[in-house]
Amino acid sequence: MNEEQSAASREETLLDSAQDAGLLGKAAIYTRLSGPGWLQGAITLGGGSLAGALYLGVLMGTEMMWLQPLAMVLGVIMLSAISYVTLSTGERPFQTIKTQISPVLAWGWLIATMMANIVWCLPQFALGTGAVQQNLVPALKNETGTYVIAITLLIVASVVVWFYNSGSKGIKLFELILKAMVGVVVLSFFGVVIALTSQGAVDWGQIFAGLVPDFGYLFKPVPALAEEIAKTGDYSDWWTGKVAGMQKNVIIAAFATAVGINMTFLLPYSMLRKGWGIKQRGLAIFDLSIGLIVPFVLATSCVVIAAASQFHGSAADVVAKLEDPEQQGAAEVKAYYGYLDDRIAKADPELERGEKGSPEHVALCAKLPQADRNIAAMLVKRDNNALAGTLQPLVGSTVAQTVFGVGVLGMAVSTIIILMLINGFAFCELLNVPAEGTMHRIGSFIPAVGVLGPFIWKSAAPALAVPTSVIGGAMLPIAYVSFLLLMNSRSVLGDAMPTGGRRLVWNILMITGTGIASFASVWGLYGRTWGPFKIGTENIVIPIGTIALATLAIMLAVGVFSFFRKQR
Repeated sequence: MNEEQSAASREETLLDSAQDAGLLGKAAIYTRLSGPGWLQGAITLGGGSLAGALYLGVLMGTEMMWLQPLAMVLGVIMLSAISYVTLSTGERPFQTIKTQISPVLAWGWLIATMMANIVWCLPQFALGTGAVQQNLVPALKNETGTYVIAITLLIVASVVVWFYNSGSKGIKLFELILKAMVGVVVLSFFGVVIALTSQGAVDWGQIFAGLVPDFGYLFKPVPALAEEIAKTGDYSDWWTGKVAGMQKNVIIAAFATAVGINMTFLLPYSMLRKGWGIKQRGLAIFDLSIGLIVPFVLATSCVVIAAASQFHGSAADVVAKLEDPEQQGAAEVKAYYGYLDDRIAKADPELERGEKGSPEHVALCAKLPQADRNIAAMLVKRDNNALAGTLQPLVGSTVAQTVFGVGVLGMAVSTIIILMLINGFAFCELLNVPAEGTMHRIGSFIPAVGVLGPFIWKSAAPALAVPTSVIGGAMLPIAYVSFLLLMNSRSVLGDAMPTGGRRLVWNILMITGTGIASFASVWGLYGRTWGPFKIGTENIVIPIGTIALATLAIMLAVGVFSFFRKQR
């Protein structure tokens, strides 16, 4: 018996013993055997989750504490269905979708996943480099340090990914490393909230109230901002529309980072690579719950709480930077003058305002009513460094910077590793070869182009981020619909297809998850543009959201029609 067969035999013995071990004993055994769910946790706790949760707290306080847990629960429902279909058939889902539904949907899923892997690796390297330079080792804040850090991150990620292709022991070591990284991220942000609570800076009553959904805030400003907006008088309607649009964007960003298109690709292939089958279907759902829901909800909730306690409804930190000559080039200062520039243009579109932040522009902004200047400062997006800075008086400079630096670095490194891993799976499907060995390693190193992130991400973001997020957002409902159809296919699942009450429950849950994901996708894509691009003397703006929605509708129609035709 070889190494992998021996490991599989030990796992089956443990699974059999779990059936008679009682609730706690079963949970302990399942926790020991868990793995693919933690990989999902490692990718979802990335820079996107950090930025989304942070600005959600800044802009909406704790009013939307329910949003990210709900998004994750819905995502886990769909991922559980994906695991059920995959483990019941034992087949690679790309091939199943291609043959049983439509090649159009299968290739769309694959291409969107690979695009997301490559593009989103860039900001992760930038985020990890920034965490080291700004929070952990400021002495490396120079060009040489940037090269050293970026290359070190690539080497670390490459070594860990290499373990994954070195047999069952390598996979186990890989999973242990990822579990440790996820644990570090959660504990780092959990420690911040504990520190804030000990200083009396957290209102837990308000936080628990925010766990009760109020869907009205999807379309109107939250109370703290609404009160300030009311003070702007004749411009209150304009500010209301602006804030409502910003809240829409941050809600979509926070919701979308819970489960992304590449996560739907990772899960089935990581389970098959681990040798899981029908016996592991219950383990798979438990694995997703403990490895994905728990870390994500804890980490993002802690970031929302910390950001809300320090920034929501407050302008103090932005005002302080406005008064500091050394901070005039800071992102927060630029954003502040950007909002006020929009306000001035609303009053007089023909007025010559000068360059944003110039003495002439600053003088014009200073003439605006205090209420307008207050709301502009409250809307400014803060980053992890700004949050670490405001926490220094509460928890100490070294503690604040170190805790945030470790947490953010853990997010970046774990996400880089998983993006590389997913791309290896997708690359193997592209070539129609087994997802292992040399081909998987080659595919895994394609996103290593992300090492350029610290050098080019800011300039590349407008060109790359918009189309990638649009394609990924459009493809997520398609992935969900595909597995919803497969869950109801007797020709695919055979006797494993749920029947009676179980089938009804699965369909209610999956239709709910698919419906909400589709609404979020359409809501986010509608009106989305890309550009402007200078072509000759014309500025061209591409209605990329409308194009994506039309493509989404056509692909869904083709897929559903093809599925039912094949079922007949």
